[in-house]
Amino acid sequence: MSRPLSDQERRKQISIRGIVGAESVAELKRGFNRHLHFTLVKDRNVATPRDYYFALAHTVRDHLVGRWIRTQQYYYEKDPKRIYYLSLEFYMGRTLQNTMINLGLQNACDEAIYQLGLDMEELEEIEEDAGLGNGGLGRLAACFLDSMATLGLAAYGYGIRYEYGIFNQKIRDGWQVEEADDWLRHGNPWEKARPEYMLPVHFYGRVEHAATGAKWVDTQVVLALPYDTPVPGYLNNTVNTMRLWSARAPNDFNLRDFNVGDYIQAVLDRNLAENISRVLYPNDNFFEGKELRLKQEYFVVAATLQDIIRRFKASKFGSTDSVRTVFDSFPDQVAIQLNDTHPAMAIPELMRILVDIEKLPWNKAWDITKRTFAYTNHTVLPEALERWPVDLVEKLLPRHLQIIYEINQRHLDHIAFLFPNDVDRLQRMSLIEEGGTKRINMAHLCIVGSHAVNGVAKIHSEIVKTQVFQDFAALEPEKFQNKTNGITPRRWLLLCNPGLAELIAEKIGEDYVRDLSQLTKLHECVDDDLFIREVAKVKQENKVKFALYLEKEYKVKINPSSMFDVHVKRIHEYKRQLMNCLHIITMYNRIRRDPVKLFVPRTVIIGGKAAPGYHMAKMIIKLINAVAQVVNNDPLVGSKLKVIFLENYRVSLAEKVIPATDLSEQISTAGTEASGTGNMKFMLNGALTIGTMDGANVEMAEEAGEENLFIFGMRMEDVTELDREGYNAQKYYDQLPELKEAIDQIKSGFFSPEEPDLFNDVVNMLFHHDRFKVFADYEAYVRCQEKVSELYLNSKAWTKMVIRNIAAAGKFSSDRTIKEYARDIWHVEPSNLKIPPPNEPRDAAEQSTPNGTAA
Repeated sequence: MSRPLSDQERRKQISIRGIVGAESVAELKRGFNRHLHFTLVKDRNVATPRDYYFALAHTVRDHLVGRWIRTQQYYYEKDPKRIYYLSLEFYMGRTLQNTMINLGLQNACDEAIYQLGLDMEELEEIEEDAGLGNGGLGRLAACFLDSMATLGLAAYGYGIRYEYGIFNQKIRDGWQVEEADDWLRHGNPWEKARPEYMLPVHFYGRVEHAATGAKWVDTQVVLALPYDTPVPGYLNNTVNTMRLWSARAPNDFNLRDFNVGDYIQAVLDRNLAENISRVLYPNDNFFEGKELRLKQEYFVVAATLQDIIRRFKASKFGSTDSVRTVFDSFPDQVAIQLNDTHPAMAIPELMRILVDIEKLPWNKAWDITKRTFAYTNHTVLPEALERWPVDLVEKLLPRHLQIIYEINQRHLDHIAFLFPNDVDRLQRMSLIEEGGTKRINMAHLCIVGSHAVNGVAKIHSEIVKTQVFQDFAALEPEKFQNKTNGITPRRWLLLCNPGLAELIAEKIGEDYVRDLSQLTKLHECVDDDLFIREVAKVKQENKVKFALYLEKEYKVKINPSSMFDVHVKRIHEYKRQLMNCLHIITMYNRIRRDPVKLFVPRTVIIGGKAAPGYHMAKMIIKLINAVAQVVNNDPLVGSKLKVIFLENYRVSLAEKVIPATDLSEQISTAGTEASGTGNMKFMLNGALTIGTMDGANVEMAEEAGEENLFIFGMRMEDVTELDREGYNAQKYYDQLPELKEAIDQIKSGFFSPEEPDLFNDVVNMLFHHDRFKVFADYEAYVRCQEKVSELYLNSKAWTKMVIRNIAAAGKFSSDRTIKEYARDIWHVEPSNLKIPPPNEPRDAAEQSTPNGTAA
């Protein structure tokens, strides 16, 4: 096989990464040397690779600031409707390469770094991931920011600047161990602190009722310090802002009390206030009702709403009206999207500001609030729904509890008027859940307080409408919508798979990067023998590269011609990594039973983090590693089957594994995965999907044709039917000899000879309380996997199916998703306008800028 091109060589061929002019290269080299000298205070004799990374990052950042300032100036002058995306998570990953691509600087930077005698890839590997998210919800927010900037929307991401992001996962003796993610240790070149926009946030205290209205008094104050990160659009000179809040104690913290004699202790106690932004809660699809988490949720909401209102009042629109009517235009100037219920306290907080501070009448304030907010639901799993104890809210946010009660009272009065004597309905639809400890159902608050509610894939939005929130949908069907998730093709194709991106550009031109629907043109190439060979070649090169990475990191020899069967996502029972594990054991047993029989070689790669408190998920990781230990060291198996648990799966690792994947595992029980977005990334990068009819898999099958995915297992109706008759795991165990064999091996300690009953909890769960019915889909899954292996033997037929999938992936761009949000929910139009770059003068009409630009 010919030596694969190095990334350096491949990038030079790629036109979609920017033109290389001698001037720009010289300028970049000057910038690099200037930053090495003046910013990092080093010379080439003592500089480390990390110094070189920072010098490059600052050089690239220099090219952002002019566009960033100009974009914000442009918004101030034109005063478009602002879009505010509120999220407790932004899973951004690395920033350097994405910035170079979106600015069209990649090739020039590559050339400059090459001329400086440095290795670009080595520098890129030094950057820490910004791991401020758990999984799908946080990564979706990051993709949305990229698309909103690319579509020219005046959008802002608002969240928390966690000092520690998602933990680093180490595997020790097969077990997950967590380490703190000290991602800011070396500094973050992409953020700019904005202490001049610091804002107070209040907690605790009590409510006084006077003739003038309610007053929240005797509160504890924490300051919110904003850090801004630029978000560049793709080659359109737009640079939006992600503003993340950090908690700071006020300088008189604990020193106001005249009786405090212990000054030292008072200063040490500042940590208590500043703990609010210390660490990301590491739960995916699980609600943990801790006081610190509620503080985080209110902290981001209170700071953000003050910022939004300040910007609104400083704008042309806000300042011209009289005080009485100033807020009438608020919903026409401001749209706030709630990314799940985590920022739901924004609803009572805006009501508090409008009623208590701005003195608007309740009905007017409520109308403004509803027209401003929209809510995205991300899960139907009951354990994930936020239900805050009333006692906790009363202690932390007493005024907000009163406002929630008032919202609920008016809401229930309305329901009682429409449905007299229907007490059950009132109970089902109340924002307050009685019985045991009283709780606030945050999803109900979001639905009542928003003008739009959406699910994140067709099947999920149907479940939301017809099952989870059916009473609300019956009341206001027009409020409920679908917005199928998407991914940004900049990071998830151009950045991670330059070979494939260029191959596509050669065939259909470069415009597809901004309009992914153009990928349908590739249907014409499905019988083009040369193109088929080229697609297969790019995949093979990606596999060789990833195999080398695995051998370096895991000291396992990988067969690059084996099928790379990849299952990467958070570890959760509903995602059924256990079913994959049972298939691995089944393949292993088949090889041992008949070692000379033809077996299509596989490398099974499973990766993902388990929430630290999720015992079963941690046991699943241990089981996978125990099985890998046996399989990988059995001489009968040789290179036919290898199992790898991918340690510390994160955005930057996804960028490596996804382009090298042949088979994507999307095997959640039908009706449990709201959408999934990894599924889309694999499809775009030339993997085939084995999956259930769940989440966006349904729409992927619709786009590509069901015959071009490996769909298996129960549909949602079958799951419902099985629930009705009662799921009996024992039945499957008794009827399926290979399943019985695998389970008996786990149970007997075949994979844990030192501790034979190590996996008793797992086996017991599978038989007696498996909500996700692994055994029920096992047979169909194994049969489907046989079809996968059969097709893999025919390289040409496999690659043709790959091309059909890529050609059908256009719908799953986040650009399409954001256009739908913009038109159906936010009521703004995407803009093609290219703001002039900093080196070109602005036209005369734009010359007269006031100095006081609102940030």
